[in-house]
Amino acid sequence: MTIVLYLIGILLELGVLVFFCIYCISLIYSQLRGSFYVATRQKEIDLFLKEADLKKGEYLLELGSGDGRVLRTAAQKYGVIGKGIDINPTLNWVANWLARRKHLKNVTFTTENVFTTDLSKADVIYIFLMPKLIDKIEKRVFKESKKNAVIISHGFKVDILEKYLVKKLKRKPFPTYFYKKHI
Repeated sequence: MTIVLYLIGILLELGVLVFFCIYCISLIYSQLRGSFYVATRQKEIDLFLKEADLKKGEYLLELGSGDGRVLRTAAQKYGVIGKGIDINPTLNWVANWLARRKHLKNVTFTTENVFTTDLSKADVIYIFLMPKLIDKIEKRVFKESKKNAVIISHGFKVDILEKYLVKKLKRKPFPTYFYKKHI
């Protein structure tokens, strides 16, 4: 019996080690693709989601969703539906698993490229990407987002939307910019 318990313990440790290695490799992969994973503190998420004035049933698209904590929080607290996009399949797996644990049926997390994701249906687009990546997608965000869409950029401003800025939360370590596209 003790040998069986010992073997089970070894297998569990090996499983944790394998998952940790896969997770670390996926983070390196994200970095190489230009998208660092930086988790946002829950306190910050609660603050900027409250400021966003989200409505039940709105469609939120999260670009650079990481582990999905922004979309999951918005779905739980405000009843939004939505989709999280990240280049990292491991983080998307974790995000989907956490969403299932919370019984969130109206959110999904997929491995997609932000350069080809459909932006046209989103009432709210949340962005937490590095400035170089924002520079590459900002024209798409402007052209393809629908009229009156709210674009929230956490951390870095979106230059092309500067004239649509409605508020800025000056917080450390990252400010949050709120834009509303009127055309």
